[in-house]
Amino acid sequence: MSGVTLIDLPKILDKRGNLTFLQNSDQFPFEIRRVFWTYDVPGGETRGGHAYHKQEELIIALSGSFDVSVTDRFGNTVDYSLNRSYYGLYLPPMNWRFMGNFSTNALGLHLSSAVFDPDDYIRDFEYFLSCTK
Repeated sequence: MSGVTLIDLPKILDKRGNLTFLQNSDQFPFEIRRVFWTYDVPGGETRGGHAYHKQEELIIALSGSFDVSVTDRFGNTVDYSLNRSYYGLYLPPMNWRFMGNFSTNALGLHLSSAVFDPDDYIRDFEYFLSCTK
């Protein structure tokens, strides 16, 4: 699926509680330029619904669970269930994504390779498919 990868992040197991960490370039191929999170998503709602021209992203379900549906530039779609805080879904540019099926108290962490730039977003799905063929 066009470079989309489910990354197994390091886990340090301890009877006092477990720890997982991130280190730029050791686990994913970009420098973090922006961090944001999604939370309190009402039942039945979706988030995302766009692609990026250049930006790369890593999505982690820190708490609870949600699904990420990814469509590549050829129209192939794969659904990923994120439900463990030690898995990150890496999304290279030019992959359409939306998130849904949020559990109660789901918390999604998003690490991005670029600062917010509205011109980098592709928000029209038909345009996305036409500009990538």
